[in-house]
Amino acid sequence: QVQLVESGGGLVQAGGSLRLSCAASGRTDVHYAMGWFRQAPGKEREFVAIVSWSGDMTYYAESVKGRFTISRDGAKNTVYLQMNSLKPEDTAVYYCAAGGAGGALEEGYDYWGQGTQVTVSS
Repeated sequence: QVQLVESGGGLVQAGGSLRLSCAASGRTDVHYAMGWFRQAPGKEREFVAIVSWSGDMTYYAESVKGRFTISRDGAKNTVYLQMNSLKPEDTAVYYCAAGGAGGALEEGYDYWGQGTQVTVSS
């Protein structure tokens, strides 16, 4: 079992930045890929970014490419999502996920956090 706890969400003006963190505990010795997803009000949850277990491979949704950066600190069992140049359409609940398969689909993830709210005002 892996437990994931997100933090770092909040209210920010358009053009601003936030850094989300996802702390993992439990079976952190397993080689999981880590991903971030988000769900805006009235919309389906969507993929945002993924980082490999080793941290050397990343992949982003087109909507955030060039603005968001995903990274992980293995020593701290923590994954980060640095979000710059935020737009009102980035407003959503952001979820951290861990999975052996990873990828851009939810089915690739076995464990999910509770989510953290990000609100971008115009």
